Amino acid sequence: MRLALFADIHGNREALDACLEHAHRRGADRFGFMGDLVGYGADPGYVVDRVAEYCERGAFAILGNHDAAVLRDGDNMNSYARAAIDWTRQELDDAQTAFLDRLPYTCEQGNVLFVHSEASAPTDWIYVTDEEAAARSMQATPRSVTICGHVHVPQLYRRTGAGLIVGALPRENEPIVFDTSAKSLAVLGSVGQPRDENPNAAYALYDDREMSLTYVRVEYDVERAAQKIHAAGLPRLLAARLFIGR
Repeated sequence: MRLALFADIHGNREALDACLEHAHRRGADRFGFMGDLVGYGADPGYVVDRVAEYCERGAFAILGNHDAAVLRDGDNMNSYARAAIDWTRQELDDAQTAFLDRLPYTCEQGNVLFVHSEASAPTDWIYVTDEEAAARSMQATPRSVTICGHVHVPQLYRRTGAGLIVGALPRENEPIVFDTSAKSLAVLGSVGQPRDENPNAAYALYDDREMSLTYVRVEYDVERAAQKIHAAGLPRLLAARLFIGR
């Protein structure tokens, strides 16, 4: 099985469609959506409907903090994120909101735990940005591999034979083979708002037979996505950052 994984789409229709098309060409036969379907971008309804269609055909989706903010509140967010959440809340219809409300915080398949933020406290939206946070997440699950999003910057953490947690930057299109005898944690890049200074949309392909994960980047129509943000009256920063991947 080749599972295509999409994290942090953030209402970016152009980036999502480009990644889905690319994943189909790469032979993906299953799909997983790793949270933050909405927020920042100008097409939240389209993204939710698209993900819901895939879920009807066997995909899984989990809840992200921006999705949760639409359902509850975004008071703990910065002003730009909160403005986008307030706008998004008005854009979604009842069916789309209900779909988000049904999403779980985690999903387990085989040796892998999928979570938007991390495993020790999935509802607290902790960022895995260093070895200490990665270790805490690894210790919280019996699964040998954890795959998450939330950070918008690709990263890989492994536990060595000596018990140390070592972080590394994964390379594009180079499969990473997991050792089930030692725990690993993979942070995916963002589909709709990358922050690793690469504006191309990011997703990943997981092969459950080889126990491998491949990070992928895809060009998309950034200009169109940005124009829609301007037209919606959302903060201009949310459009500008798309061009620089920050």
